[in-house]
Amino acid sequence: MTRMVPRFLVVSTLVVVMAISMAVPRALAHEMRPTIVDVVLEEGGAMAVSLSANAEALLAGIGPEHDDTDDAPEAARYEALRAARPEALEADLRAFAPRLIDGIALSVDGRPVPLGLDGIEVPPVGDTALARKTTIRLTGSLPPGVTLDWRFDRAFGASVLRLTQAGGAEPFDSAYAVAGDAVSMPLGESARPRGAWQTFRDYIPIGFAHIVPKGLDHILFVIGLFLLATRLSPLLWQVTTFTLAHSVTLALAALGLVTVSPAIVEPLIAASIVFIAVENMLTDRLGRFRLLTVFVFGLLHGLGFAGVLAEIGLPTGRFVSGLIGFNVGVELGQLAVIAACFLAVGWFMNRPWYRRFIVFPVSAVIALIAGYWFLERIGMLG
Repeated sequence: MTRMVPRFLVVSTLVVVMAISMAVPRALAHEMRPTIVDVVLEEGGAMAVSLSANAEALLAGIGPEHDDTDDAPEAARYEALRAARPEALEADLRAFAPRLIDGIALSVDGRPVPLGLDGIEVPPVGDTALARKTTIRLTGSLPPGVTLDWRFDRAFGASVLRLTQAGGAEPFDSAYAVAGDAVSMPLGESARPRGAWQTFRDYIPIGFAHIVPKGLDHILFVIGLFLLATRLSPLLWQVTTFTLAHSVTLALAALGLVTVSPAIVEPLIAASIVFIAVENMLTDRLGRFRLLTVFVFGLLHGLGFAGVLAEIGLPTGRFVSGLIGFNVGVELGQLAVIAACFLAVGWFMNRPWYRRFIVFPVSAVIALIAGYWFLERIGMLG
């Protein structure tokens, strides 16, 4: 009977891990990210609205219920659009523009702001392993008022609203809007800007979502840390070391002091997962070298987090609160992963068969998944 239980656990755990692996082989190309909405307040009451979006996902009708485009029934349509030439995709977008504009609720003090299509910029096909960002420009007239309200149709997913004064180099305010939710921003010189506390709260879900459910490579890394720890204390040492490391590079990259291409960072993140998983199979002890290794790899993962944060941007004047909020969200996501691991197999960590039937096989599967990612990200796979 004692052998039946671990065998059942092995099969169940492997099924979960393999399900994860099926969802992530093209994570860079298929991850759903929010649409960045830049609103520029021009002189004379004019307004320019620029949407930086995954146009292929919008056209294919892939909504926020899917974290990865491969999971959607419209995946084949999405793939076809990703290979479309810029002029063909632009024509499709112009036909889609009325539906897009109808899905935008923009108002000032409750008065709707009519929008019209001003232009579309579609990048070349380029590297189809990466989702291209298309720019859709809209224009409108800004009525007098003190509060601007924004809501994006839930079918179009989450959005990040950024306000900029004409001639300004950076946004003076920004907010994250969950799919279908509305956000409000103050207008006018006398209006009180969004406070640090609200900015902190706004950026927590962005950081959390980058771990759960979108950061599947980071999830596997945290699972790898969990597997070697048979007690809470060693696990906390690893997680704390990882947190300190990625917080350092996240802050440095967000400040613009460190810049490393994703083409370098992403393969190295995959390699770090392979290393941790293989080490789990070779040793059953948490030594000092392990903590040093986790720290170095945490620096890499921080650069990966910074890529997402740089794309979304941080509001001028509330940079610190936004950065801290994002980091707190990342930590909450990691703690959620650890809690899930404890609920799944934590009850059996002190059993004599735990390492043989749980740690070794799960680490092997994680190493294979991450090894595939590494080869794909350096261009050795199609």
